[in-house]
Amino acid sequence: MSVASPGRHKTFASFAAHLAEAAPTLAADEAVAGARGALGQTLELGWASVENRWAIHPMEGWDGTTDGRPTDWTLRRWRKFGESGAGLVWGGEAYAVDPAGRANPNQLAFFDAERTREDLARLLAEVHAGRTEAGLDPSGVVVGLQLTHSGRHSRPEGKKVPLLAARVPWLDAHTGVAADARVLSDEDLQALVPRFVAVARLAQEVGFAFVDVKACHGYLMHELLGARGRSGRFGGDFVGRTRLLLEVIAAIQEACPGLGIGSRLCLGDLAPHTAPEAGAPGRPIEVPLPLEHGWAMDLADPRRMDPGEPLRLVGELVERGVRLINATVGTPYTCPHVQRPAAYPPFDGYGPPEDPLTSLERQVALTREVKRAHPQAVVVGTGYSYLQEWAPHVAQAEVAGGGADLVGLGRMVLSYPRMPLDSLRGRPLERKRICRTFSDCTNGPRSGLRSGCAPLDPDYFELAEALRVRKAALRSGRRD
Repeated sequence: MSVASPGRHKTFASFAAHLAEAAPTLAADEAVAGARGALGQTLELGWASVENRWAIHPMEGWDGTTDGRPTDWTLRRWRKFGESGAGLVWGGEAYAVDPAGRANPNQLAFFDAERTREDLARLLAEVHAGRTEAGLDPSGVVVGLQLTHSGRHSRPEGKKVPLLAARVPWLDAHTGVAADARVLSDEDLQALVPRFVAVARLAQEVGFAFVDVKACHGYLMHELLGARGRSGRFGGDFVGRTRLLLEVIAAIQEACPGLGIGSRLCLGDLAPHTAPEAGAPGRPIEVPLPLEHGWAMDLADPRRMDPGEPLRLVGELVERGVRLINATVGTPYTCPHVQRPAAYPPFDGYGPPEDPLTSLERQVALTREVKRAHPQAVVVGTGYSYLQEWAPHVAQAEVAGGGADLVGLGRMVLSYPRMPLDSLRGRPLERKRICRTFSDCTNGPRSGLRSGCAPLDPDYFELAEALRVRKAALRSGRRD
């Protein structure tokens, strides 16, 4: 379908009219109040104080070394996170606790303690250096590290080497999992607990304020949450399916007193979508009913989300002292339009089956539902990069209205890292740096190239591989 992306609107009135039609429950403030407004307010976490309501989302890097260490390009990205002026940097990176659980061969990963300690210290130092460059107090940012295992999406050496939480025929077929793929045993899963703890302890030693136990986007912990057909301790009923997540969190709490803990959590999911040809509008695949696998989707109608179990899990996390929740939906491998609304799909993806503003509205509504059900939780909202220059207008309204405590940006900071700082200081936004959701930050890595914004980041723009991505985009006909 053809829709006008937010950046096409040159006036607030035009954007507001589109918002009212496509996403009527979303609000936007005509004037952004900067540091005096809702986005400039401090927030107490109990174990840290956040100086404003902007956050930087974690991303899966493709620019480390094959032995899991940061390169100059990785360090540059982390410096940009500091330059952003955001009060909270949520992980900056999806850090694999096991080399076998990397989603790509250049993802940062835990190989041994000494190297990881050194690497994490360098990453944190870059955030502080970026803050200094932006004229900010380097100690004024709360920085966490996202801990992950990619499960069925593991590609530690480039080829798929899936490590499954459960055998799910329709999901296996959609994600290209072979019949002989390994299903992790209860003993395999239990052995991961000390690896999560080891990286958390090292992060705390070098000065990270918190860690995130990732439970979203189709990776191992998310898949376990939906593993209804799995037997043993880590599947079946709600208690079994949430057991590994809660055991990891309890083990970190015991080993790392004083370290904050959060979770980037899937609040809603849909059946996988596909299209007859790349770029055509996506549509859900047929799956056998009733579903024997799934988390946060309606088991009788997987075209609908069901946040019942996520809301229950957030309550259990809060009871255990885990108040920091980064709200997200879907997975980039099955239904990316709900997880990461975009004007232009990736080369190998499908076109939006609905106005992406509608996709964002769904995600914001679920985030509000969590905040309403658990007001003591500190909730970070997701999906705002799609709004482009209007992101601060909607973010300010959402935080002021109590729908989220912080608003996160991911792909936006690859092209325009200082958007949060500029919005807080009342500066006009740099339109030529604003992410236009071209999806080249996805197209590059899916072509085996390093992370970055090929069209808009001036340093990446000069790379030969960025030129390859831009030429491929033009050939695909997805630029206008």
